Amino acid sequence: MTTLRLGLIGLGNIGRHHATYLLDGKVPRCELRAVAAPSTAKTAPYASRGVATFSNGLELIGSGTVDSVLIATPHPSHVELGIAALNAGLHVMVEKPLAAHKTDAERLLEVARLHPELCLAGMFQLRMEPRYARIRSLLEGGELGRLQRVTWINTDWFRTEAYYSSGGWRATWQGEGGGVLLNQCLHNLDVLCWLLGTPTKVRGFVHLGRWHDIEVEDEATAFLEFGNGATGVFVGSTGESPGTNRLELAGTRGRLVLENQRLTFIRNESDANEWSRTTPTGFTPPPVWNCELPFENHPAPHAALMQNFTAAILDGVPLIAPGEAGLASVELANAIVYSGLTEQTIAMPLNGAAWEQMLSELIRNSNRKKVVRMGATADFAASFRR
Repeated sequence: MTTLRLGLIGLGNIGRHHATYLLDGKVPRCELRAVAAPSTAKTAPYASRGVATFSNGLELIGSGTVDSVLIATPHPSHVELGIAALNAGLHVMVEKPLAAHKTDAERLLEVARLHPELCLAGMFQLRMEPRYARIRSLLEGGELGRLQRVTWINTDWFRTEAYYSSGGWRATWQGEGGGVLLNQCLHNLDVLCWLLGTPTKVRGFVHLGRWHDIEVEDEATAFLEFGNGATGVFVGSTGESPGTNRLELAGTRGRLVLENQRLTFIRNESDANEWSRTTPTGFTPPPVWNCELPFENHPAPHAALMQNFTAAILDGVPLIAPGEAGLASVELANAIVYSGLTEQTIAMPLNGAAWEQMLSELIRNSNRKKVVRMGATADFAASFRR
């Protein structure tokens, strides 16, 4: 195989974004051969460009027209479509989240393990962004010393009532399985786990429909503890404006801050713990120097991750966001909500069956009658930079 034949399932906001760069040739050796969506109005523009069209994902998967699929449908269908594609011998890229809840994600990963010849990947494009790659390199190189604390205030995900009413599946337990954590902040939770590993303890405080007429969480604060004893706080909201996006990591060798497209490093000249043990004075901290670390945003992170997916299939290079890595962010999002609703600290790994049972009860007890209203088209791509 010299060219990857790709099928795209789902033509909502993110699906159309993927289709645009694929048809523009931004991913060499990967051709968009088929799309699937229930609306002919959405598929017709692609048919006119010679792309095969299908009314649903299962038809596309069974058509024999593609070698791989990119699943960009609402969350609860990711697992069904992913399993069907893997069993049909297709490579799979899944838009975030990997699944609506942990046990569903594990079902998908179990099937993937039965097909080691196939690639299963997650669309976590922030892993392609130089700012996060730089932070990861500094952590792995020991430049921060021993990690002490991480704080991520991630409240610049403002959404309006028009956004939530634009789709019947949005902001419902049945249609999404969660709110701001599983939808908007999931990329950030993926980066957090990618940088630091999955927390060992989680205590969540969540507010359901605090700022919007929705049944899922639109504001959440989580207190975290990691394996080395470091602590953390993560805050997410779709109701705060102006919002904040500030990531701060404190270690014994200094502090990294990412905010307003600037990455700064305040570096201790001596390790703070060593300085504490050896300095003769009682109040003096170690001397520091300040440095701004330059970076440029990746111009097309989604396309770059799809290029890695293509190279993994055609050339055997490692996946940057393998499917199993997508479990951590789903688990953490689930754990924060489960902790908040039960008012308990959760020891990780999360009991996925317990959350699945609670989620089923939330779905069963939901009495909301959602009215869908299509609003004006917005610049969807503007929400990517986080």
